[in-house]
Amino acid sequence: MSRENLVHTGPGVELVRKLAGQGDRIFTTVRARELAPAAGLSEGYLRQALHHLTRSGWLVRLRKGLYALSSSVPGTTPAHEFEIAMALVDPAAISHWSALHHHGLTEQAPRKVFVLTTTETSVPRARGANAKRAGDGYPAGGMVYQFIQVKPERFFGTEKVWIGEARVTITDPERTLLDGLSMPQYCGDFAEVLHAFEVRASNLNLQRMIEYALKLDAAKAKRLGWVLEQQGVERSRLDRLAALPIKGYRKLDPTGPRKGPANRHWMIQENLPGKVKA
Repeated sequence: MSRENLVHTGPGVELVRKLAGQGDRIFTTVRARELAPAAGLSEGYLRQALHHLTRSGWLVRLRKGLYALSSSVPGTTPAHEFEIAMALVDPAAISHWSALHHHGLTEQAPRKVFVLTTTETSVPRARGANAKRAGDGYPAGGMVYQFIQVKPERFFGTEKVWIGEARVTITDPERTLLDGLSMPQYCGDFAEVLHAFEVRASNLNLQRMIEYALKLDAAKAKRLGWVLEQQGVERSRLDRLAALPIKGYRKLDPTGPRKGPANRHWMIQENLPGKVKA
């Protein structure tokens, strides 16, 4: 009997049943090895079994040594894309555009899952044809994951939420909005970020957001001060942001042109459409 037939006639499918029964919708090769003997699958056939189960649609390979049960497995709810993100890297937090959408701050649904992690984390990279299709993201399980790496001391401002059967980490609304001020290209665009501020305005935790900005960098702090003042927040409540030293003017929209009037109080170049002269 061939190895592929061995997989399909019993042990391979039994391994999938064991994984599903244990709630292992996402699992490592190490975990599969623990359950293999009970499924009648020997150590020597495990790798081949995982390979053929993936080819036949029972499993989805997420990265080296990491798999997920597919929707073909009876009685199993497929892992949510956010749950997969948590398994791809550690630490991980759903962030940027994905977090904006989750928090109801934008109606635009992203085509990628944006994931905040640290510079000390090894993130998976796409290769060959997959890399061309995914751009600078990583394709897994029919979705593309965009990893944004920050220094470990800047990995904060997160909360735990339930997504279906999984508990995942996500940046809270204040941290998500701040990230939009520095990387609007990962949140739709700068106009979408400003709209998100307006949506959150009445529920914004001003003190928390200011503390976050002061822990991040001066450019974010100055952009935040400008935006909050535009929303009607009194300058006296923003004194800590205004007092933060910074060298030179920063573009309000970091992805926009270096044009537009200079706001000396916030050290911000207002490069928004309507303020930039042709």
